[in-house]
Amino acid sequence: MKFTQLALATALTTSLLALPLSASAQSKKELVQKMMASQQPLIDNAAQNLAEQPARQLVGSAKQVLAQAVPPEKREATAKQVDAEIKKYLDAAVPMFKSSASKLGASTVAPALEEKFTEDELKQLITILDSPVLKKYQAALPDLIGPAFLEKIVLDVRPQLDPKLQAVQNNLRTILDNATGGKLSGGGQAPAPATAPAKQTKPAAPKPAASK
Repeated sequence: MKFTQLALATALTTSLLALPLSASAQSKKELVQKMMASQQPLIDNAAQNLAEQPARQLVGSAKQVLAQAVPPEKREATAKQVDAEIKKYLDAAVPMFKSSASKLGASTVAPALEEKFTEDELKQLITILDSPVLKKYQAALPDLIGPAFLEKIVLDVRPQLDPKLQAVQNNLRTILDNATGGKLSGGGQAPAPATAPAKQTKPAAPKPAASK
């Protein structure tokens, strides 16, 4: 009887010890999932920025061509065609990037969070990230550090930056001008025109011999 009671007590103790571990592990996974869900907008935004980078480069190149090579009367219609193509690309690319970001976030970011942070730390992070004050600050960021702020930075550094830009442009022009034999500055010597071969004169016909 004592043996049976001891075995039962041991089994109960083992079960009780196992329950907190299992519950803790499950709870930690749930905390990670909750944290990932709260950060999904940030992940989506990063993915969208990645998708838009090539589009921005294409738009910049297209604007140069529009300004330099397209006749003024055709620029508006051409610009609309460019916009339509860029929109078509973004409509296809942005969902691809967001889907990939979500997939890789679940397979890489979530396990890393579970490994590097304790359950208590995850709870603290979720509390911080769910804070209304933090959300208000994040919502205000585009206005606080947005285009207007960036434009102010450009205007502030322009007096110091312009001379440096002008110097590097001049230096690059000199380097390229030297490499092209002065073609950029118009100082290159034009190739000498090919001379036509001299006309060959027919030999004079021999004079008839004088009669004796």
